[in-house]
Amino acid sequence: MSIRRSSGLAGAVALGLVLTGCGSSKDGSDASDKGETRVFAADNGKIKIPVEPKRVVATGYAVPAMIEAKAPLVGISSWKRGEPMMSKKDLAIYKKVPKVAGEAATETNYEAIAEAEPDLIVIGVPAPVLGDIDVKRLESIAPVVAIGPTVPSAWRELSRKQADAAGSLKRFDSLQSKYEAKAAGLKKKYKNVLPQLKLGHVGAYGESAKGTFQREFGRSWGTNIAEDIGATYYGKVKKPGPGSRAVSEYPSIEELPASLRDADAITYTVMADGSVPKSVQYVMDSKLWKNLPAVKAKKTFPIRYTEAATYGQAMQTLDAIDESFAPLLKR
Repeated sequence: MSIRRSSGLAGAVALGLVLTGCGSSKDGSDASDKGETRVFAADNGKIKIPVEPKRVVATGYAVPAMIEAKAPLVGISSWKRGEPMMSKKDLAIYKKVPKVAGEAATETNYEAIAEAEPDLIVIGVPAPVLGDIDVKRLESIAPVVAIGPTVPSAWRELSRKQADAAGSLKRFDSLQSKYEAKAAGLKKKYKNVLPQLKLGHVGAYGESAKGTFQREFGRSWGTNIAEDIGATYYGKVKKPGPGSRAVSEYPSIEELPASLRDADAITYTVMADGSVPKSVQYVMDSKLWKNLPAVKAKKTFPIRYTEAATYGQAMQTLDAIDESFAPLLKR
């Protein structure tokens, strides 16, 4: 049942029970009445939501976060890009939960969402994409909170807010602690070699047909998790834009020497199976790449799972980084 269908009950207790901010307790466990609500600060404003949602619909980047946090999901959007990073258990849940939207925001199935009878809808798309969704139509079904990505490294805060909205912080906090402990261990492991290196990163979103490559800086997809173990990515975007364009840029291949010649080492994005994306292979096939000091010194390192957006996924990224950086300890 949606919160709107129980508006009489909610209204009767609203004055005494509405919580402010993002909740007075860590995971909403103090709620004793299923009609209790709180005010939640989201991208689309301050929204009254259930303290303990029972039926949640999640879309976009909220999907993997909600699955890992064990939220009570009754509908999700398709999220194929994240499938290679899901554990077997999480993938089984992902496949089992009904799909009420496609990969794109324009592929939202409003009837399917209504049939799922959610009491909370969490939209995890970037703010510019929110315009592709009929939020008012969704609001006629259940309270809607939009919690979308900004810069890539913000997945930590965003996934926490998404889990918080669903009243599922207990599992989230456990995964965060495990990740931070693992990252701290690797930071100690590489403390004598990694902080001394000026790193550059080649991402997977260059367009070879246009003769461009993607240079990622700190806090980007390919760099932010490595930074947690002591990696330092030098430089900054010449002309920052919104979202990921604040931490990555797309120079022409002719600019490769100027962009990366000062790098002591270079990391680059590969697929989950270790294969090199076409956009990255385009760079590596260039004579300009082969003449870079870091390449000549054989200090190039592939990184898998660069699009991790949850702590569970990011632990796989840490393993991949550790595997890739291991030769540094033998030099």
